[in-house]
Amino acid sequence: MQVIRESDAHLTANEVFEHGRRLLPGLSYATVYNSLHYLKNKGLIGEIRFGAGCTRYDRKLKRHDHAICSECGKLVDLELSIPDGLIKEAAKRSKFKPASIELTLRGLCPRCKDR
Repeated sequence: MQVIRESDAHLTANEVFEHGRRLLPGLSYATVYNSLHYLKNKGLIGEIRFGAGCTRYDRKLKRHDHAICSECGKLVDLELSIPDGLIKEAAKRSKFKPASIELTLRGLCPRCKDR
């Protein structure tokens, strides 16, 4: 939890493991994976999933959105207001019972755009 809370980035489990080993050299990957699962289930950290096998962890717990670079994978937070009716319309079209909504902007970050 310390690694995630002290990071400005949205870390992968492997990045949490690498940072965590600097604090605890004997740390195992299984301990990190199990701890991330526990912390997420207890609502102490956020989890961002981008398809199969692409999960990052977030220290921000309140609702927010993200932009992700399709070239380098850079992920940044966005504070967007959700228009009235968007959740209801999404639920109507998908026939899902809504719990929350998160928006993801995909494109090129400033660095990749200028290459």
